[in-house]
Amino acid sequence: MAEREIGFGVVGLGMGAYHASAITQSKGAKLIALCDADEERLNKTNEKFKVKAYTNYNDMLKDKDVEVVNICTPSYLHVDMAILAINAGKHIIVEKPVDINVDKINKLIEVGNKAGVKMSAIFQSRTYPLNKRIKDAIDKGRLGKMIGIHGLLPWYRAESYYQGKHGSWKGTWEKDGGGSLMNQGVHTVDLLQWFGGRVKSVFGAFNVFAHNIGAEDTTVAVLKFENGAIGTIATTTCAYPGLPQQILLYGENGTISKEEEELKVWKIKGEREKEEETEMLNLYGSQEKRGVTTASDPMAVGSSGHVAFIENMVDAIINDKETLVTIESAKHAVEIVTAVYESGRTGKEVFI
Repeated sequence: MAEREIGFGVVGLGMGAYHASAITQSKGAKLIALCDADEERLNKTNEKFKVKAYTNYNDMLKDKDVEVVNICTPSYLHVDMAILAINAGKHIIVEKPVDINVDKINKLIEVGNKAGVKMSAIFQSRTYPLNKRIKDAIDKGRLGKMIGIHGLLPWYRAESYYQGKHGSWKGTWEKDGGGSLMNQGVHTVDLLQWFGGRVKSVFGAFNVFAHNIGAEDTTVAVLKFENGAIGTIATTTCAYPGLPQQILLYGENGTISKEEEELKVWKIKGEREKEEETEMLNLYGSQEKRGVTTASDPMAVGSSGHVAFIENMVDAIINDKETLVTIESAKHAVEIVTAVYESGRTGKEVFI
């Protein structure tokens, strides 16, 4: 007899539309309901899925068929809505960042653990095959003592991205928690700390240059890692027309460089150095360009990267396992981002 399907509800149908699509593609998952305060967007999205539709979040939480809630609302609402879901007996999947406030994230961890529910954060870059190979090489010590851990996100967002009833919260301190670093760059920040380990301190600077927003559209910071490595993170939404994310990692025994999911350099000392380099470049090297990407279009994200998180949540519930990216694991990226902003405001090194 097949295992039962787990029922999912999605709140917030900007990025949530991709979550809904991922749920319908995931084994063991069933899309039960969609929720959005914007009735027009709700109905338009539900033309595709034809499931229960709620304009009131509390009404969806009363739906007994909804066992997991995917929270895809503006960042400042994440923890508040997650706790409401937990209090209603639901498991949760929270879009990045978990929230814009570290104290609120700590509260979520406390409430969720006490309730015994499964909680997952979305950092889908950790699931990509090339990133997993890089993580494995570093964890096995193949690069030796880590020296440099660098991330560059030269993306572009038109002014229209920050406008309208679904855009006006973006690029604000109060609701987005920042700009290019907190919203677009948090995936890159998470990858750097996932590859390199915890960050000990930061020294950052930021400003707004090319958009009519309250927060920043360009940020640069030096990161000092607990393992002794020194890194940098640079993010912007001003780099027209939007260029690929770049990551450079090097240690005493080798260097790895990539753009998005395209490997550029894989040089690790050893007897099979050239053979391994060829193998890795054949697997992950130059690929046919797939057209528009999230570098220039935020809605080019697709849903395939979220399927792993949906199926992992199903497995975690049925078999009582830990989720792919725990809230605790996702918290450090927000700690780093908020420390960079604090440093930029004070002009001082900030210790985490």
